[in-house]
Amino acid sequence: MNNTELKERIITLKNELHVSIVAHFYQKDEVFDLADFAGDSLQLAQWAALDKNPFLVFCGVGFMGQSVKILAPEKRVFMPKIACCAMARMIDADYFDANVQLLNEAGIPNENILPITYINSSAEVKARVGMMGGYVCTSSNAKKIITQALKSNKKIMFVPDRCLGQNIAKEMGLKACVIGDGSDPKNADILCYNGFCSVHQLFDVEDITFYREKYPTILIVTHPECKPEVCDQSDFVGSTSQIIEYVAKLPLTQKVAIGTEYNMIKRLRKENTYVLSSTKPECPTMNETTLEDVYNTLLSIKEERFENEIQISEETREWAFKALNRMFEL
Repeated sequence: MNNTELKERIITLKNELHVSIVAHFYQKDEVFDLADFAGDSLQLAQWAALDKNPFLVFCGVGFMGQSVKILAPEKRVFMPKIACCAMARMIDADYFDANVQLLNEAGIPNENILPITYINSSAEVKARVGMMGGYVCTSSNAKKIITQALKSNKKIMFVPDRCLGQNIAKEMGLKACVIGDGSDPKNADILCYNGFCSVHQLFDVEDITFYREKYPTILIVTHPECKPEVCDQSDFVGSTSQIIEYVAKLPLTQKVAIGTEYNMIKRLRKENTYVLSSTKPECPTMNETTLEDVYNTLLSIKEERFENEIQISEETREWAFKALNRMFEL
């Protein structure tokens, strides 16, 4: 089947089976265009949790489908590809425990540690954070969550993205360190796990220099998952949704170079928009999902084979929900 035929069959099955489809901003155009709702990871989870259809097909990466299941355990959630975000895969429950142990050995007991996990993490990691009284955060609300957490007078253990933790610490005038890098964590306010986004690591200061020399009035826009030195030289740093809002308000005559995922950049606007990298910054796991995968998932629901359904143990879900809900309460 060609793409046109696949899309027609997908729409027919979706309507017949009462299925909603959601897609992250980083998905391919042909998948993105099918979505009933598109957004960043938290927007998708919140929308999907309130959706009335019994079945949800989530086009994204694994932790996003899990987030819906954490918030709405009664909903049946399926993923055309249970692709794993590279950053989320850098930490699991064992690595989390090992880093807590490193802090214990450095003289910081558990009762003096308050963990915060970026939403780009598995349900199991979110559950570990929930057990220790911690929070989930997003790139758009990380500063607010950290501000609240600091009131506990504990050390903030930030997982898994070191860059987001370092960038927020710098913005707040706090000291950050990376756990295990040889520095003394007792001298830092935010203790960052050594994880990162493989896409946002592609952007370098040299890329900014290149564009500023070529176009002196260009604006540089980056995501806070980028390296601190890149964010320091940017005109605007924001989450996925904040970047979309910022760029939408710019006049079309304003040149802008954007440091985030390629599929989103090319949909923002056509004129005077550049990718802040000589390498195509395309997320490999987000781009695993194809139209054929979406069709096969819907077919499995119709035939009651229910392939790629997201499942989480109730104990894990309850603890992960506590961490997510603490964020919502703020």
